[in-house]
Amino acid sequence: MLVVVHTDNADILLLKRTQPVRFWQSVTGSLEPGETPQNAARREIEEETGLKDEGQLIDSGQSRVFTIDPRWRDRYADDVVQNTEHEWHYKLPSTMDIKLCAREHSAFRWFTIDDAIESVWSWTNKEALRGMKAKLG
Repeated sequence: MLVVVHTDNADILLLKRTQPVRFWQSVTGSLEPGETPQNAARREIEEETGLKDEGQLIDSGQSRVFTIDPRWRDRYADDVVQNTEHEWHYKLPSTMDIKLCAREHSAFRWFTIDDAIESVWSWTNKEALRGMKAKLG
């Protein structure tokens, strides 16, 4: 699950991951058993940012399959080596303060879309942001 949190002006929220390595990313997470992608997106937004009903959750209709990084393999069954990441957007009217989950993230920052593309670690996050930029014209 990948949720790009953004404003009407294309300000992009990125969170600085704490472990296993420090890098910038959008809101991410996994489905819990029996959970829908939409409910997982809402849960992850609230857990990682403290946001609840401030924005509009939008299903981008995009998903990407990727090989799970070895640093996160312990979160999956031994035979699971790939993950399907569903892309969501969470549109806010303006930038706002975020309540971080200190267990997962050490900082947040609002980036321009170009700076966000350059700053994120994963190729799937870069692709999601490039797609968003293309739609904005």
